Amino acid sequence: QVQLVESGGGLVQAGGSLRLSCAASGRTFRPYAMGWFRQAPGKEREFVARIGWSGGSTYYADSLKGRVTISRDNAKNTVYLQMASLKPEDTAVYYCAAVLRYYSGYDVNRYDYWGQGTQVTVSS
Repeated sequence: QVQLVESGGGLVQAGGSLRLSCAASGRTFRPYAMGWFRQAPGKEREFVARIGWSGGSTYYADSLKGRVTISRDNAKNTVYLQMASLKPEDTAVYYCAAVLRYYSGYDVNRYDYWGQGTQVTVSS
């Protein structure tokens, strides 16, 4: 069984930065890719970024490109999301997720494991 645990959320002023972490545990954790998603109150969960676990290729939501960077540390089984120039509309619960088999998209239903989420609140 795989467990994903996010951390690093909190309250930040507009224009500030945060780095989220997602630590994975479970025997022989070797996903095809890891992703970050977010869900604001009353809205659907939306894709933020993804990274290939082996090759490290990255893909970002157009609306966030340039403000977020996804990275991973395979030795630590950890994926990160660096966020900058945060805006109040970035306020959401941020989730990390893992997809085990080949999948290059961002459909939430295709990801196999999810963390419990970490709250990010951006004040104006």
